[in-house]
This record gives sequence, C-alpha cells and structure tokens, in this order.
Amino acid sequence: MHVRVSMVNGASDIDRGMEFVRDEVIPQLQQQKGFRGLASSANREERVVSILTMWDSEADLDASESMADKARGDAVKVIGGQATVERYEQVAWELGSVPPGPGAKLHVRHIRMDPSTCDDNVAVFQREVVPELQATPGFLGVRLLIDRRTGEGRVGTVWADEEARRGSLVRAEERRPVAQSHGVEFGQEDFFDVLLSTPMNR
Repeated sequence: MHVRVSMVNGASDIDRGMEFVRDEVIPQLQQQKGFRGLASSANREERVVSILTMWDSEADLDASESMADKARGDAVKVIGGQATVERYEQVAWELGSVPPGPGAKLHVRHIRMDPSTCDDNVAVFQREVVPELQATPGFLGVRLLIDRRTGEGRVGTVWADEEARRGSLVRAEERRPVAQSHGVEFGQEDFFDVLLSTPMNR
C-alpha cells in the first residue's frame, strides 16, 4: 500500500478546513481507483495540519495526482497556510481493538536509514516493535512509512489519550538504542490530535 501525506503549515481555519475535506474532498477521493482511506490530524498550537491518504498501489497513487493536486489547492484556500507533499510506501499498519477516531493522540517520529537496510529493519519492526506496542495500554494503531529510494520514513503511533501517549514515549526511548544499532537514525517528532478519518479497509 502507498500513501500521500500533505502537510499544511500556518493553518488559520482548521475546523472549516476539515469540514471542506469531509464534505468535498473525501467524496472525490472515493471515486478514484485504489483509494483506501483518509486520516487527518492537527497540532492547533503550531497551526499544522496533516492529511494522509492511502492507496492500493503506487500506480493508483500516481493516477490520483491530478485530482489530489486540485483538491489540495482548494482545501488550502479554506485552511490557509502552505502545503508540502510526501509519498511513502506503507510497510506496516496495525490497529488495536478500538480503531483510532477523532480525539485520539498521534505521535509521529521521522526516521532515516540506509536504503539497503529497509527490508531488514522493517522485519525487525514487525517482529519486535509491533507486538510491544500492541501490548501497551491505550494503543490504537501504528503505521510505518518508508521511501525505499531514500531511506526516509515516519513511524506514527495513535493512542487513546495523552496519558497513554506519554507512557509510550518512555518505552520508545528504551527501544531506541536497539534501533540505532541497526542503523536507524531518529529525527524530529510531531504531536497531533486526530480530527477526521474514514473507514480504512485492509
């Protein structure tokens, strides 16, 4: 599966923007071949909005570019700010017993690795990290995104509340030396509240 992540910085009207995405953008996306779902989150204090769309294949993602460009431009006119776009392969996606919804707490960690190590590191993540996350109180979901050409990626975890998210960060710090021993570098981290999501079928 492949994803497009649109980041809007300097957002001035997040709530009206989410109404536009819900009422105008999602119906357009649902007409596109291979569309699998949308999730939007925001950091209101930093005026940042993240909109992630999922697609069955890279070909479906490519085919949706023209429509997505127009929809993103229209949405930014409502939300305000400036948009940037990133594309990734979604190499891991697991949900808890309760699917993430509005009000859930999202933590995103930017990562980097040598592209030649992607497969090995993804295997370690799925084998060792995912089960630990699933056993952590308040876990709602985890997503690992990778650009295999550059080794750039993101790890997003979703939690039921702020207490659960804070607890997960302590455990993440404990796991970090192991990841670093596999050549994973850690970059910035982002904190968001989930605002909007569509049902995401596997």
